[in-house]
Amino acid sequence: MTDWNHFLRQEFDKPYWAELQAFLQHERASATVFPPPEQVFSALHLTPFAHTKVLILGQDPYHGPGQAHGLCFSVTEGVAVPPSLANIYRELESDLGITHPGHGNLEAWARQGVLLLNTVLTVRAHAAASHAGRGWETFTDEVIRTVNSKTDRVVFILWGASARKKKDLIDLSRHVVIESAHPSPLSARNGFFGSKPFSRANAALVEAGLNPVDWALAPPVAPTVAQHVTPPDSA
Repeated sequence: MTDWNHFLRQEFDKPYWAELQAFLQHERASATVFPPPEQVFSALHLTPFAHTKVLILGQDPYHGPGQAHGLCFSVTEGVAVPPSLANIYRELESDLGITHPGHGNLEAWARQGVLLLNTVLTVRAHAAASHAGRGWETFTDEVIRTVNSKTDRVVFILWGASARKKKDLIDLSRHVVIESAHPSPLSARNGFFGSKPFSRANAALVEAGLNPVDWALAPPVAPTVAQHVTPPDSA
């Protein structure tokens, strides 16, 4: 978990954590759970505490096969872009002129210091919010508090009512909160479109003397196709 372990290891000794792990063990033994175990903490692995300068807060992991890989709103290359992420890309183009990259993998953002955190880190297949209220929220609230403890400015991007409730965990005298409606098709037209979160985040970072995020994502890498070489005629 990179340098996060220094800040979060005390959570692993608390009763809620033991209860959460027992619940997850039972769930994985009796049902399909996303993401796979090795990807549950991808957000913390890809974005160390020391490098975190933006936090985008999601809710539940995607619950379809092959979608969730530990980063909120992100899917791996080759998986269809979900509607909420399609709307994020639409706003990104409107805000900064950056076009849809042709995939849904946001790892490039994570590697630049954008912590892509869900409030709940696992889900049962095809059962939205099935792991809500089991302890993940206690853990991820502690992640948010830890980010809030940074002395350098962090930009918190909170989309939707659930994420916006976490504003109470953030010191607004040191950090910046950008909040709006959720990018879901059900709410994007009620304040998400036109909110310009990407340019506003970069402006806040630059104002604090920090490097802005390059929000552009490279297009998918084309698979290498082996060329057939015809052997020379035998003598």
